[in-house]
Amino acid sequence: MSAADRYGKNKGNFTRINQMIRAPEVRCLLPDGTQAGVMSLRDALKLAEERSLDLVEISPNAEPPVCRIMDYGKFKYEEGQRRKQARKNQAKNIVKEVKFHANVDENDYQIKLRNIRGFLADGSKVKLTLQFRGRENAHREIGEEVVKRVCADLADVAVIEQEPKLVGRAINGLIGPK
Repeated sequence: MSAADRYGKNKGNFTRINQMIRAPEVRCLLPDGTQAGVMSLRDALKLAEERSLDLVEISPNAEPPVCRIMDYGKFKYEEGQRRKQARKNQAKNIVKEVKFHANVDENDYQIKLRNIRGFLADGSKVKLTLQFRGRENAHREIGEEVVKRVCADLADVAVIEQEPKLVGRAINGLIGPK
């Protein structure tokens, strides 16, 4: 089984290992990071084989190319684990939506405001949507006042990321945590 079959591709660029390295001389690094110096490819391969490790070309464009003696299978496994952990720790942008109407009652308004504060405390963004129904369309200024009031009441914990604007029969805006 060749090294290519054993290790496959590395992010679209093929990593040259062991017998696939074509340079006559290489600068060799030992597993602990110290330099073994510039040597022929045959000597570098012999050094790697003595330690039961692989010779991996890490900088092919250098003069001479830089190779490192390492356990390539273990390196690939650890790299995959690091990538998996990075994906797990990546912050997810969650957008919650809270809908209002122009004639929202005070108690409903306070409950929705409390929910928005909770979403913002969790680090989520909140999309504000105020929908106009029927005759509410004739008095859009009332809806605009409600959205302005929401933004003013949340100014201490939120920042406006997208100004509220009228789109069709609704006013949409986006706020995020400070």
